[in-house]
Amino acid sequence: MKKTTFFFSAIVCSLFFYSCEDPSEGSVKNPTTPFPTGNLEVIQTGFSFVEGPAVDKWGNVFFTDQPNDKIFRWDAQSNNISLFLEGTGRSNGMAFDKDGNIIACADMYGEVWKIFQDGTHEVLVDNYNGKLLNGPNDVWINQKTGGIYITDPIFPRGYWEASDPRNQNWPPTHSEQAATGKGGHVYYLAPGSRTLKRVTTMEGWDADSWPNGIVGTPDGKKLYVNKWAGDNMGGTWVFDIKPNGELKNIKKFIDMGGDGMSMDELGDIYISNGFGVTAFDKLGTQVLNIDTGGGATNNVFAGKNEKTLFITGPTSTVQSIKMNVKGVEKFK
Repeated sequence: MKKTTFFFSAIVCSLFFYSCEDPSEGSVKNPTTPFPTGNLEVIQTGFSFVEGPAVDKWGNVFFTDQPNDKIFRWDAQSNNISLFLEGTGRSNGMAFDKDGNIIACADMYGEVWKIFQDGTHEVLVDNYNGKLLNGPNDVWINQKTGGIYITDPIFPRGYWEASDPRNQNWPPTHSEQAATGKGGHVYYLAPGSRTLKRVTTMEGWDADSWPNGIVGTPDGKKLYVNKWAGDNMGGTWVFDIKPNGELKNIKKFIDMGGDGMSMDELGDIYISNGFGVTAFDKLGTQVLNIDTGGGATNNVFAGKNEKTLFITGPTSTVQSIKMNVKGVEKFK
C-alpha cells in the first residue's frame, strides 16, 4: 500500500498545545480538539469518481463509483476492497439504517433506494408532489427517530436519457422542482412513510443553489447542510430539528461549503471539498485541515474503534487517516 505524508499546520498545533509528532492512538482519553495520529494512507486508486462512504456497524465502509454504477466495500480489518454491487441506480451518497440496510441516493431516475444486504433493493421514493426529484445527492439518518434527510441539487448527468426533463446544459437553469432556478431543497422521509416532506421552505433558504453535504448531531437535535459552489464557498447552514422532523431556526454556520460531511464525538463537522477535508468546531472555528493532494468528495469515520477517517478523494482514490477522536454516525 502506498503511503503519503500528512502535513498538519504548525499554527494549529501550537494553538492547541499539541505536538505535531504522531501521538499513540488512544493516548488522549478526553480529547478537546481533533488531530491525526498517523499519516494519510492511499488505500486504492484507479476509480472514476468515488463518493458516498457509509459505515456499517462493524466499521466497514461501503462507497460508490458513480460513473461505473458500482458500490464497493472496504474491509476495516484487512484493508481490502471488494465489489459489493453493480447496477446501483447511479448511487451517490449513502448511509446505513439501524437494520443494516443501505439508504442510497440513486440519481439515475431521481430515486432513494433501500439496498438490502443481499444486494436487492426497493425504491423508497421517486418524486416530490408527483414531479421528478433533481437527483438525490446525500443522506443522513436521525439515529433517534430513524427519519431520513436527503439533499436534492440539480447536477445534469451525461447518463440521463435525452427525453429526461432534467436533462440540460451546464449550468442548469431549471428543474422539475422549480419553474426557474435550480429548485435545490432538503427533504425528510419519516419512518415508515413513502412521501417526502420538503423542509427547507423557510425564509433565508435560497433554493437557486446546490444543497449537497448533510450531517446531524447524534442526539437528533441539529442538522448541518452545506452547498456546493465552484469556489468551495457555497456556505454551510445549521438548523434545529423539530420533533416531527421539520426544520427551524435556520442559521448560516460558516462561509465554506462543499460536498459530503461527517461529525466527530466533539461535535466538529468535517467538510470535503477542493481544500481536502476541513473540520470546524461547534462555534464555526476551523480546527483542522487534511490536504488530500487533490480535494475530496466525502468522508466518514470508520473502523472498529471509529477512529479511522475514511476519505473518498481525490476523485479516483480512497484514503484513510487515523484520528484521536471517534465518529458518531455508526449505528450501534
